[in-house]
Amino acid sequence: MSSEEITVQLDAGKAVTALVYRAESDSKNARVTLILGHGAGAGQRSSFMVAFARALEALGVDAVTFDFPYMQEKRRVPDRGPILESCYRKVISSVATNVAGHGERLFIGGKSMGGRIATQVAAADPQLAIAGLVLLGYPLHPPGAPDKRRDQHLPAIARPVLFVQGSRDTFGTPEELEPAVSAMRPTPTLHVVANGDHSFKVREKDSKAQQEVYSDIQRVITTWMTSIVKGR
Repeated sequence: MSSEEITVQLDAGKAVTALVYRAESDSKNARVTLILGHGAGAGQRSSFMVAFARALEALGVDAVTFDFPYMQEKRRVPDRGPILESCYRKVISSVATNVAGHGERLFIGGKSMGGRIATQVAAADPQLAIAGLVLLGYPLHPPGAPDKRRDQHLPAIARPVLFVQGSRDTFGTPEELEPAVSAMRPTPTLHVVANGDHSFKVREKDSKAQQEVYSDIQRVITTWMTSIVKGR
């Protein structure tokens, strides 16, 4: 399996690179595309992002990852929200043109911060042509600061959402997330990773068991997106 690079033009002459992991053309899920934004501390070429993209590709989904401007430019501190959101919108537009075909089969989301930015983009634009969102470890609040919640905008998404949340996530446990989920329509799907942390790592130091956890999450994502598309 290999990825294809595409250049996404941003404002002020800047650009970021996106990687496209294309599923086999005869796959039953090949017309479904998922864009995944990376977390704050690691870019699209991190082991987590590459492993998930390749696994989804193998399951018949076109997966697309990209770097936000600060990561592309090898800066440590993330850009401000408007810049991150603008970048994500440009990626969506580029993918819709070059990869996805049409919005009914295009999903967006990401790991931690990448997923949060996807929710902000979706909440701000009810006309955005996407089928739903996949959020891997939604950062409901900073660790140790449960009162600083990032959920006020979530009800405005008004699209199908899949939350994948570790039961030990210090950025927000499934129990903490539940009130926000219950206020959203349509009602989101919340998949809890038992004993998982913010990156879904479990306590057992067993690489085979950990891989099984990841594989289960990847199957959940694929099955959920397929069910949304078939239900339309």
